[in-house]
Amino acid sequence: MGKCMIIGCGGVASVAIHKCCQNSEVFEGIMIASRTRSKCDALKEKLQPGTKTVIETAQVNADNVDELISLIESYKPDVVLNLALPYQDLTIMDACLATKTHYVDTANYEPLDTAKFEYKWQWAYRQRFEDAGITALLGSGFDPGVTGVFSAYAMKHEFDEINYIDILDCNGGDHGYPFATNFNPEINIREVSAKGSYIEDGKWIETEPMEIKRVYNFKGVGEKDMYLLHHEELESLALNIKGIKRIRFFMTFGQSYLTHLKCLENVGMTSIEPIMYEGREIVPLQFLKAVLPDPASLGPRTVGKTNIGCIFRGKKDGKDKNYYLYNICDHQECYREVGSQAISYTTGVPAMIGAMMIMTGTWKKPGVYNIEEFDPDPFMEALNKWGLPWEEDHDPILVD
Repeated sequence: MGKCMIIGCGGVASVAIHKCCQNSEVFEGIMIASRTRSKCDALKEKLQPGTKTVIETAQVNADNVDELISLIESYKPDVVLNLALPYQDLTIMDACLATKTHYVDTANYEPLDTAKFEYKWQWAYRQRFEDAGITALLGSGFDPGVTGVFSAYAMKHEFDEINYIDILDCNGGDHGYPFATNFNPEINIREVSAKGSYIEDGKWIETEPMEIKRVYNFKGVGEKDMYLLHHEELESLALNIKGIKRIRFFMTFGQSYLTHLKCLENVGMTSIEPIMYEGREIVPLQFLKAVLPDPASLGPRTVGKTNIGCIFRGKKDGKDKNYYLYNICDHQECYREVGSQAISYTTGVPAMIGAMMIMTGTWKKPGVYNIEEFDPDPFMEALNKWGLPWEEDHDPILVD
């Protein structure tokens, strides 16, 4: 079918690469490109003997547009799958524009100096991508990603209009450390320590970090405390799903995690403001990332399940209707299959599927689009096939 260039070689990239190799009919060739080539080579060595997908590797600095352009020009991929850091989205999009190559990512751009993640920077590329005749698919992870596909599916098959969406992200996994983050600590801690917000009647309503708490009983996991956070897909779903009055995002956290985080915040370790230390500038949060366990190392230690999904409330044929779509994923099963825990798995699988949708031309329209703007059916089918089967509940317990 074609070739895909994957930029990044962390936990999520590793899952996506495993999945591309399982799907050799579509991914005839992949190139793994990262700042640290040895990580790419090690993954190639492990996977190449068991796959028909031809794996190549390269070293690249994803902050450097010219380096990216020359790598894309030499490999000539059909699509670039960006699994690097959110700070690098725009340089990679620039390189894709210059080479007229389709683009897929899992997280929206955020500037390095402010923990502000929103879509305006990437949406500003719409006209240029359209003029170039190429597609940029934004947010093809789980949340954002599958949550958007779930919303489009609910809109297409279950509702005439959706008025309320609650996105619930529950990780019931236990890695045995007093404190560790399940994905990039820098991104994770920035996300959690930022102010919360939700959309109601077309307006953003801001809350203090962790101010709004609810308790929910998750299938496969049990009862958990969950907190309202700001999350990027709220912004696009509020625009793209018909009839929205309110949309919120909740994530579960254990008390130990929150206590550690509060303590680290209080002593300044979560700050993104550079400080001078022994004559050189360091960013406290980046230093903290260096001393915390690497999320990629949590796989063998993590037991339990995740449960992530969306509760929809709206109207069908003039009647009120509730509907819940979710996926349950088992940390240990993920580790046995691809050597990673479920947090990376639930993002890496949809990243591969998004790239496949674009590569096969199943989803085809020039411009910059969020995932819910495409037909959800082929993606929903692929989720069942590639390891993230979804479940539905027509009478869910609602979040007040």
